[in-house]
Amino acid sequence: MTTALATTTNKQSLVQRLADKYSIDESKFLDTLKATAFKQKEGMQITNEQMTMLLVVADQYGLNPFTKEIYAYPDKGAIVAVVSVDGWARIINENPQMDGLEFVYSQETKQHKGKTVHEWIDCIITRKDRSKPIVAREFLDEVMRTVNFATPWDTHPKRMHRHKAMIQAARLAFGFGGIYDQDEAERIVERDIGGGSTVNTSTGEILTKELPQYTDADLDKNIQAWQKSINTDKTNPQAIVSKVSTKFKLSEDQIKTILGMTKEVAKEEKREPMTIDNDAPAIDPKDEPF
Repeated sequence: MTTALATTTNKQSLVQRLADKYSIDESKFLDTLKATAFKQKEGMQITNEQMTMLLVVADQYGLNPFTKEIYAYPDKGAIVAVVSVDGWARIINENPQMDGLEFVYSQETKQHKGKTVHEWIDCIITRKDRSKPIVAREFLDEVMRTVNFATPWDTHPKRMHRHKAMIQAARLAFGFGGIYDQDEAERIVERDIGGGSTVNTSTGEILTKELPQYTDADLDKNIQAWQKSINTDKTNPQAIVSKVSTKFKLSEDQIKTILGMTKEVAKEEKREPMTIDNDAPAIDPKDEPF
């Protein structure tokens, strides 16, 4: 698989150049990075294309994937490139136009899990080629992430808030694009994998929430409404399975039942033509029952 990646001239030069930079044998370079530079579910295979994406971004910003200045989450065949705080500090300070950075904290504070935090933080970056500084204000209630396991937001909320302000100011000041901090990357992955899944901040493990079982009673209750929607082309069986599966666990029999539903074509009622028997005896009005 390494050979396949090296067949393209551009890819070969990039891999070879980075392997030489870090004094690693080229044949082992990719396999080593696949095992160390990606946060993934156990057993998930990282493709050569995903590895190449990470190398391109690392090379563009001069970041070291072996010291975790940059790493990635696989995401729908592509990647979400994550730059650590140390990595952000490096690309900010190495920019030739960088001329200074400072923080301003709001006087308004609030309590978060027993700690006093600021409602907002300004990060101010000055550039040598600009007459006015770039200011980014980040509000705590907009950037704080709340999940059902411990994160640095619980233990170091002021530091995390400051990092958020610094990163956003850096984007505005220097136009950094295609890279995220870990917190942002985890939100992206959680959004894309769905199903109530979250990413453990400390380990990078993708945690899938255990979904409740969809009951047969619920299936019987909803199947008529689904059938009407299928008949009017508002949905289809595959879409129903996908939607229900985001909140509930479907059994194999339930899935077969839903996928077995088809559009019902309304049948017109056929009426037999009325025939008149001219030879039938006339009815005497006296014989009428009313």
